[in-house]
Amino acid sequence: MGTHYEIDRLDRQILGLLLEDARMPFLEIARKLIVSGGTIHQRVEKMKEAGIITGSKITVDYEKLGLGVTVLIGIHLRTASAVETILENLKELPEVVEAYYTSGTYALIVKVRTRDIKDFHRFLVEELQHFDQIRYTESFICLDQPLDRDIQLDLPPLQT
Repeated sequence: MGTHYEIDRLDRQILGLLLEDARMPFLEIARKLIVSGGTIHQRVEKMKEAGIITGSKITVDYEKLGLGVTVLIGIHLRTASAVETILENLKELPEVVEAYYTSGTYALIVKVRTRDIKDFHRFLVEELQHFDQIRYTESFICLDQPLDRDIQLDLPPLQT
């Protein structure tokens, strides 16, 4: 995907700041790290080329958008060969926002967002369990998300 690139301490610091705020201007990062803006731009571009940085994100409050229910669903398939077919089907369902291959009981675990429990029930019965390749599902309704963070890059705090 990208070229090999060994990250160093400065790269880790840049990544740490971008994880805090992906929209932070390069000049502000440069000021905080006491380097030139060109250095930050060059480092970020190299990390993009290497596939270390693959995009940027914003945080959305889905509840305020009317999607107040989040559910994790374990999917057990009739046959292992059905995984690719099911993944293609899941891509067509807008309620499915994440999918993971897993080891253990389930072939896949998917994350679903719906308006409310009634909407989730409709999705489960009319959409998801409609696929013949699915043997059974197990749903885990998320009551709260007490932890949501990016991995720490193990750096001492910046001295500003």
